[in-house]
Amino acid sequence: MTSAANELKPVLIFDSGIGGLTVLREARVLMPERGFIYIADDAGFPYGGWEEQALKERIITLFGRLLGEYDPEVCVIACNTAFTLVGADLRAAFPQKTFVGTVPAIKPAAERTRSGLVSVLATPGTVRRAYTRDLIQSFAQQCHVRLVGSENLARMAEAYIRGDAVSDEAIMTEIDQCFVEKDGRKTDIVVLACTHYPFMANLFRRLAPWPVDWLDPAEAIARRARSLVPQVADGVHPDNFDFAVFTSGNPDFATTRLMQGFGLTVR
Repeated sequence: MTSAANELKPVLIFDSGIGGLTVLREARVLMPERGFIYIADDAGFPYGGWEEQALKERIITLFGRLLGEYDPEVCVIACNTAFTLVGADLRAAFPQKTFVGTVPAIKPAAERTRSGLVSVLATPGTVRRAYTRDLIQSFAQQCHVRLVGSENLARMAEAYIRGDAVSDEAIMTEIDQCFVEKDGRKTDIVVLACTHYPFMANLFRRLAPWPVDWLDPAEAIARRARSLVPQVADGVHPDNFDFAVFTSGNPDFATTRLMQGFGLTVR
């Protein structure tokens, strides 16, 4: 390994579970010279049902440990629920670190929609956030935006990613409120406002009553992270990173195998 590679700090990607792998996949393409550390707070999953103050304290305390141990170049919060709640607090608590957040892609949806009917498929926590409603007020006043808070879809996505069967009926129960017909117009964009959901996008497309654009923010998040990470011309990909840490300390075999498929060892 070259001395330049020794100097390259890792990129840390954080999610409540394994949904942030959608962001990792894109970030790897854009930052091949960097090592990655994936943090899954599976001991706290799912975040949607947490009381807000308790969840804030949990995430800030956790990052106090993570930053001290791994000293990443940048931290990507690949979780809408977490970032819309605690993003500002993380930046205030750790001003020396760079955080890239994940927020519902309401602005690009408002720019792309032709019918003016947009739905945001999210966790209940993201739907409740003032942050989400501020995005609508700022960028989508001209649209009819329906917020759909799914209690179960993140859990279902985790099971599906691991290879478990998920019934069509159960999926439709979670997404059917996304489809709106109004004055001869129909919803044409659904914002996937949870990083778990893109893993199920093909199922959503098959079950949808009409074609819509399922908007996945992963690539945009990765591009933003790339813009903030210094590029090193002679950097060589380091061999001491590319691992995943689960806060439970006990991921099951299917999860460990999945991580290996994404080029991550589990510590």
